[in-house]
This record gives sequence, C-alpha cells and structure tokens, in this order.
Amino acid sequence: MFVDSHCHLDKIDLAEFENNFERLLEQAAAAKVERMLCIGVTLEDFPGMRDLVAQYPQVNISCGVHPLYVAKHPYSVAQLSEYARAEEVVAIGETGLDYYYDGESKAQQQESFQTHIQLANQLDKPLIIHTRDAREDTLAILREGRAERCGGVLHCFTESLAMAEAAIADLGFYISISGIVSFNSAKELRQVVEAVPLEHLLIETDSPWLAPVPHRGKQNQPAYVAEVAAWVAKIKGVSVAEVAAVTRNNFYQLFKRAQ
Repeated sequence: MFVDSHCHLDKIDLAEFENNFERLLEQAAAAKVERMLCIGVTLEDFPGMRDLVAQYPQVNISCGVHPLYVAKHPYSVAQLSEYARAEEVVAIGETGLDYYYDGESKAQQQESFQTHIQLANQLDKPLIIHTRDAREDTLAILREGRAERCGGVLHCFTESLAMAEAAIADLGFYISISGIVSFNSAKELRQVVEAVPLEHLLIETDSPWLAPVPHRGKQNQPAYVAEVAAWVAKIKGVSVAEVAAVTRNNFYQLFKRAQ
C-alpha cells in the first residue's frame, strides 16, 4: 500500500472526476493508496481544505503558509497557531524559502519560516519544507531553530545530494521524491535517489502539479504516487513493494499523528 505524503486535494480540478471528490479518492484506493496528506498553503484556504476532507479518515492535513504566499497573503501568527493546534493537523507547513520565484521577499520569507519552526517545536508536529534556490539559508534557519526536535521533510526535492545528506545527518529529516524523478531533465535528482538510503525517503505527488511519466502534462492525482514508487524502485534496484512498504513506514515514523 502506498502513501502520498504531499498533495493538494483542494486544488484539484474535479471536472475529470465528474465533479465528485469521492471519485478522486476511489481512484486513489484502486491504485492502492491508503493515505494522503493534504497540505495547507494559506490560512485563507485552510478552513475550506479542512472541511473538504474532514469526513475521510484516509486523508490527513497540515497547516502553514507557503513561502511564495507570505508577501501576498500577510497572516496573523495567532491565527496560524490556533489552526495548527487542532488535533486533526498532523504537521506544520508547507513553509520554507523560495528565492527562485520570489527573491524580493527574502526577509519576509525568513521571518515566516522561523515562526513555523518555533510553532512546530512548541506543538511537537513535524515540518514540511519547500526550498528552491535557498540551500544555505534553508539549512541554516533549520539548524538555528533546532528543527531536529520536531523533525520534518524536504518535500518535492530538487536540490543537491549535499543538501539532502546535510538535512539527514544534521536534522534527521526525510527527503520526499515527486514525479519530477521521471522527467528527462532530472538526472541529478535520480542520483540523489540512488544515493540516499530508502529509510530516509518519502514519495509524493504534489497533486495537482508535476504528474509523472507517463501522465506528464496531465493533472496530477494521488493515484499516480504508484508511478513515483516505480521510478524510485527502478533507480534503486529494488521492488516496488519494498519502496511502498519502507516509505509507508517512514511516513508514519515522521507523521505520528497520522495513524
């Protein structure tokens, strides 16, 4: 059974599922996806996302403000804390730094990132990290914030092997692999997958984006996490069943409240 450790179910266009959210979940179940973690990106969207999935025990949720939304969607730390404290919230994020798409808001992103780390430690809930073109600052802020206390994952990883190894060695973090691993341009990422022990990997879709081959160009969905697992298995020379079992175990080790 597979776990999709990072998806945005509230962002998926349900038109191809006959505007029926349950059909989306049925397709995931048919692909042997037993659990999905639906990720918060703004506080404005959080209540709607929470309510959408509330009746489905196979879906967990996180709460956070994505670094690319920090400048455009100023938020109350008190409101973030209130939402994040809810029992159904199993993780904090996604948070982090993105200098690739928005280098002008570095200071705001860093402050928000630090706030999320502090909250994660207070609540003992793991962090979900987005990082793009900010390797040194991401690791430095995580170390300074003692993020090893709460743990976390670098999601949709596209950075260097050195960064992955530092996050694992210094912080005990996991590295999450998305459908990008199947892209022709992802040679460096495949090298990361080959080098990082399976015990430190998670798999995800980041639905509705980044659909893996052979679905590239289409809307992504949790069912396609099986394709990500197949690529990881091929790269590492192990069975898909082993990838599914180990990444599933890793998920529950990190997101303890998700069980």
